[in-house]
Amino acid sequence: MSKAATAKKVVVVPVKTLEVIDGVQQQVKKRVAAYCRVSTDSEEQKESYTNQVNHYTKHIQSNSEWEMADIYADEGITGTNTKNRANFNRMIQDARNGKIDLILVKSISRFARNTLDLLKYVRELKSLGVAVLFERENINTLDTTGEVLLTILSSLAQDESRNISENSRWGILRGFQNGKVFCNTTRFLGYDKDQNGELVINEKEAEIVRRIYEEYLEGKSCEAIAKGLMRDKIKTVTGGDRWWDSSITIILTNEKYYGALLQQKTITVDFLTHKRIKNQGQEQQYLIEENHEPIISKEMFEAVKKEKERRAKLKSNILGDRKKYSSKYPLSSKVFCGCCGTNFKRRTWNSNSASKKVVWQCRTYVNEGKDACDSKAVDEHVLQDAFVRVFNRMYDNKDSFIRTLKANIQTILSKREDNEPLHEVEQNIEQLKMDLKALVNLKLRNQIDDDVYDEENARITQQLEELRQNETMLRKDHEQKVHVKERINEIIKVLTTRQESLEQFDDSLFHALVEKITILSPAHFVFTLKSGMEITS
Repeated sequence: MSKAATAKKVVVVPVKTLEVIDGVQQQVKKRVAAYCRVSTDSEEQKESYTNQVNHYTKHIQSNSEWEMADIYADEGITGTNTKNRANFNRMIQDARNGKIDLILVKSISRFARNTLDLLKYVRELKSLGVAVLFERENINTLDTTGEVLLTILSSLAQDESRNISENSRWGILRGFQNGKVFCNTTRFLGYDKDQNGELVINEKEAEIVRRIYEEYLEGKSCEAIAKGLMRDKIKTVTGGDRWWDSSITIILTNEKYYGALLQQKTITVDFLTHKRIKNQGQEQQYLIEENHEPIISKEMFEAVKKEKERRAKLKSNILGDRKKYSSKYPLSSKVFCGCCGTNFKRRTWNSNSASKKVVWQCRTYVNEGKDACDSKAVDEHVLQDAFVRVFNRMYDNKDSFIRTLKANIQTILSKREDNEPLHEVEQNIEQLKMDLKALVNLKLRNQIDDDVYDEENARITQQLEELRQNETMLRKDHEQKVHVKERINEIIKVLTTRQESLEQFDDSLFHALVEKITILSPAHFVFTLKSGMEITS
């Protein structure tokens, strides 16, 4: 008989459910886990969560062919992504480590409402030989039809999540329109919520808020206010010791402190990731006036707002407007002659090679000739490169440089400290005004001789004029000190915030730091910073 005529014999090899260990057959049990989740913290959902855990514990233990691997449960966590579901992620890792054969889940929506997440993890588990059994949909992911059904059903689950998100958003918007308060006070300094959800003042914290507003209007910066709170060992709203100037800024711009409430400051742009962004007009906002008892007056809030705008404008003048200084003449009005003191003007020279060369020349030399001033022209690139070198010297030694700048601040503030202070001048002015008033009263009652009156009146009037001139000078001196101090602080800020040295000329950085450049020779310059400090290049 030929081989072709030989009948083929097919033997079915059964699934192995037994193992032989040391000659004794052992039953191999399937390691089964269950995953449970509820998406809110309500009492009803907590009961559902407990019921799920109890159900799966009994269900697995009642099957003689199953062995309990673990019950993985997340409570009060959203299902639209798996990023923050600690026990879900622990379950996946245990599956990777070979500790699980089968995972039981009530439904697809309990596992994930995000199609991409669902398919990602199901496919990974499938590659590991781990099945997921969705009870409500009766899907076993190791079946051949499992993935097709999963794709369809998970899309439905994702639509369900979108509908829930949109319905929730609609409810919140209706609440905004009806004046309902949506405000978290867990990290909100100055207020708590009563049993009805209304904002009520926390008086101990409110004192801190009032102090912050008052000190800002007294002239303190946000940084200085923060340092003062730390110096006085005042705790933050979360019980921390560190106050940040950004936290002070938030408090100073929060309308809740004058009793109003602006709703929908942020909006959700992705219902799956729950990513929120600042609402800058994309969606309607709702301002509820007189919503709750204020900590500060609206007038104080508006005064702080105006003061912030004033300081921002001043800061802009110090740092310079980036657009203003992005022109092709960044050195204009900054370069001066070391011989005659006149400022330099920008000129373009045409060389024999048809290329142009930009230089800066003394106006006196250009207008009157070298007999009036013998200073030489300076190449613009040479000046710009010199600034780069000066800045990098400052940056490379910034710790020492900043110490020097801070010492300059102390010198400025202590300057003229022993001279007649402003408050003494003001007191003397008030006293002379009272003396003048008393003199007039004597005259009206005819209790003083005309000649004496005229002499005393002239004396007091002259003293008042001198004191007022002195007062004006002291005020200007004080304002100048503040201005220079702010300039120095801006230089310190530039140096501390910059992360690298300078590779090429930066016009905005130049205007933030440099008051003027004095040209001593074509290769020898003195940079005067806005703090008054001079650096030779």
